[in-house]
Amino acid sequence: MKKHIPNTITCGNLVSGCIAITFALYGNPSMALLWIVVGAVFDFFDGMTARLLHVSSPIGKELDSLADVVTFGVAPSAMLFFQLGIMEYPSVLESYRNVLPYCAFLMAAFSALRLAKFNLDERQTTSFIGLPTPANALFWGALIVGGSHWIEASKWMLPVVVLLMLVSCWLLVSEIPMFALKFKQWGWRGNEVKYIFVATSAILVAVFRVPGIALVIAWYVLLSAVLSFRKK
Repeated sequence: MKKHIPNTITCGNLVSGCIAITFALYGNPSMALLWIVVGAVFDFFDGMTARLLHVSSPIGKELDSLADVVTFGVAPSAMLFFQLGIMEYPSVLESYRNVLPYCAFLMAAFSALRLAKFNLDERQTTSFIGLPTPANALFWGALIVGGSHWIEASKWMLPVVVLLMLVSCWLLVSEIPMFALKFKQWGWRGNEVKYIFVATSAILVAVFRVPGIALVIAWYVLLSAVLSFRKK
C-alpha cells in the first residue's frame, strides 16, 4: 500500500493544476494562483514521501513531470492567456487581439521541454540548470494577481508582458545554473547564500505581499545569475 502514497500525492498536484486552469479560464486569477500553490505543496511532499518510505520508482518520476506540466506549465499559461485577452491593445496590435493571447501557451511548451531536460540531466541533482517550472508558475501567478494594476496601466504594457513571457521561456531552458534550497547541514558556513535569500524573500513578501512573490522569483534569478558569473 505504501508504494502508492507518493503517486497519490503527485496526482493531488495534477488535480490542483486542473482546478487552477479552470479558474484561470473563468477569469479568477486569485483562485488559480491558490491552486497552483496547493499543487506546489503536493509537489514538495511527493518526492520527500517517496524517499522517506523508500519507494521511489521510475513511474513516480514520470508522473511527477506530467503533473508539473499541468500545474506549473499549462495553469500559468492559462492565466496569462486570459490576461492578454482583457488588456488594452495599442492600435497597431488591435487586429491581433483574437490571436495574440494564444502565444501564452508557448510557456507551457517550454515548461514541458524544461521538465524533459531535467529528467535526463544528471547535473541537476543538487541544483538546477535553468529556471524551475514551479518558480516560473509562481512568478506569473503572483504578477497577474498582485500586479494587474501595473500590467494594465498602459496599452503599451502589452508588448512588455509578451517580451517578459518570451524571456521566461528562455530562462526555463537556459544553461544558467540556479541554486536549490537543499541543505546538507544547517550551519551558516556553506549556506550563506541560501539563508540570505530566505531572509530577503521573507522581507519582500511581508512588505509587498502577493507581488512580493514575483519579486522573490526575480531576485532568485538575478542572484543565481550573479553567482554563476562569479564562478566563471
